[in-house]
Amino acid sequence: MTGSEELADRFEENRGHLRAVAYRMLGSLTEAEDAVQEAWLRLSRTDPDDIQNLGGWLTTVTGRICLDLLRSRTARREEPMGDAFVPDPVLRPLSHVDPAEEVLQADSVGLALLVVLENLEPAERLAFVLHDMFAVPFDDIAPVVERSPAATRQLASRARRRVRGATPSAEPDLGRQKEVLDAFLAASRGGDFEALLALLHPDVVLRADSGALVRGAAASKVVQGAKTVAEQALMFARYARSARLVLVNGSVGLLHAPEGRVQSVMGVTIADGRITGMYILADPERLERLEVPGLTG
Repeated sequence: MTGSEELADRFEENRGHLRAVAYRMLGSLTEAEDAVQEAWLRLSRTDPDDIQNLGGWLTTVTGRICLDLLRSRTARREEPMGDAFVPDPVLRPLSHVDPAEEVLQADSVGLALLVVLENLEPAERLAFVLHDMFAVPFDDIAPVVERSPAATRQLASRARRRVRGATPSAEPDLGRQKEVLDAFLAASRGGDFEALLALLHPDVVLRADSGALVRGAAASKVVQGAKTVAEQALMFARYARSARLVLVNGSVGLLHAPEGRVQSVMGVTIADGRITGMYILADPERLERLEVPGLTG
């Protein structure tokens, strides 16, 4: 085996980890793949003898690439990303329970947390993701954000407070999640308004991201309150008839893919037997790029 082949093999050993880092940083599966590929290109142009810890080097390089992408995204955006934005979901069949693969595929980070991360400043997001999620020392993060280790620690601390204050609590048991979603589907399909109300937290928030081109009743929106959300559920009851339960970022959610064509994905947060948050991606352009292994056949 040549030196370049060995280096490529070592990179592949880290690919899943790097993809998880980039996904948490960017909230986009496509951009995450691009960032990981860019990390490989930078590694291929670097003398491996100058790298003492390949995994650590790749993690910080990927973080730097993502930071640049976030800053570029912010600079070119004419308008701030609306509250209705929903990050790319990671889908798996409901029967999929392989924890090791979930880590590689970044299933373990929920959509609710990714929504909160979208509201952080790029440097805050980097410090929080690398340190709090991947245990990268502040001394290694500091050069990436061009701050001292102490200032980098403050970035992560500020991000941590914002995340804790905005991330809803969630039911971890998949069986209980499934019970609530089964009941939600039954109530939606049956037009049972009172049953829907009973399944929704009084302050439930629904975010529907349909992209910039969809107009009318199906346009992007943020809706709050059990009565209003229940009315929305009844308005789109026809989708519930063909929806199926899947894993969305490691939690039970819904996929609407009639005849194998994905039309929407919904992730939820559930606490104390009621739905507290609903995150619907219905952007046709983004759904076309979505990976749906074994779910639309």
